[in-house]
Amino acid sequence: MKLSLVCPCYNEEKNVKEFHKACRAALDGKIESYEIIFVNDGSNDNTWKELSDICESSETNIKILNLSRNFGKEASMYAGLQKAEGEYVTLIDADLQQRPEIALEMVEFLENNTDFDCVAAYQEQRREGFVLSLFKSMFYRIINRMCDIDFKQGASDFRTFRHNVVDAILSVPEYHRFSKGIFSWVGFNTYYIPYIPEERNSGKTTWSFKKLFKYALDGIIAYSTLPLRISSVVGILMSFIGALYMLIVVIQKLTFGIAIPGYPTTIVLILFIGGLQLTSLGIIGEYISRIYIEGKRRPIYIIKNYETNENSK
Repeated sequence: MKLSLVCPCYNEEKNVKEFHKACRAALDGKIESYEIIFVNDGSNDNTWKELSDICESSETNIKILNLSRNFGKEASMYAGLQKAEGEYVTLIDADLQQRPEIALEMVEFLENNTDFDCVAAYQEQRREGFVLSLFKSMFYRIINRMCDIDFKQGASDFRTFRHNVVDAILSVPEYHRFSKGIFSWVGFNTYYIPYIPEERNSGKTTWSFKKLFKYALDGIIAYSTLPLRISSVVGILMSFIGALYMLIVVIQKLTFGIAIPGYPTTIVLILFIGGLQLTSLGIIGEYISRIYIEGKRRPIYIIKNYETNENSK
């Protein structure tokens, strides 16, 4: 098998058949063999039925996985990568914003450039609003300063790997997955190409500002311990300031006889230091919660149904 296309799907009933047609138009006769691996991530529409129809009628090698519930895109990608058999493996969305023609270009690049192990697409021009773009830019600046690995600004999950890179990614079986971090952490030489995403074929994106913020927070916690160090530094600094302030109060009282107002100062210090303590405990709690979940060793996903057509057997 030359190429595996891994396609996570969540409520994509109106997109999967068009995506399948686009793949056939772009790849048939241009690559010796390929398979499409659809992962239905607990959709609550007719996505699974549409995928079953594709699997039954298509002359293309098709594999479809139906997860028992919505485990998230990270788990869906992991599930699809585990089923991929191709020499090259592409992660691509089903909404046709990411075109299979570009996936073919990625494969051709890797064929002609043996020094590179992966091709990743990044958005040179983003379509979201100014505020969202600003926050994404801030996220990449912050995480690159906090982490030892490098994150390419604007890089998407739309990537093509050699299979040895896929094996490396699968060797990282952590439950809380932040794929952009995993892709960078495993290393290998990556070539970045700009692309302009198309309009969605149908439906609306499920990504909201809240989900993106949580995703960014997961990435920082997964690949940096700097927040814990900041808590320690702030604690030491506040202790030093407290001791210094106590010394000043004693000198003022004994030397100059200055009466220091007690109640307002005490309340302000209690609220300020209490806020810092709760913030530090919250940061520690985020790390501990992930240790707790990882310690349970739950599966990353659970497959409810798995089907393949005869061409894939």
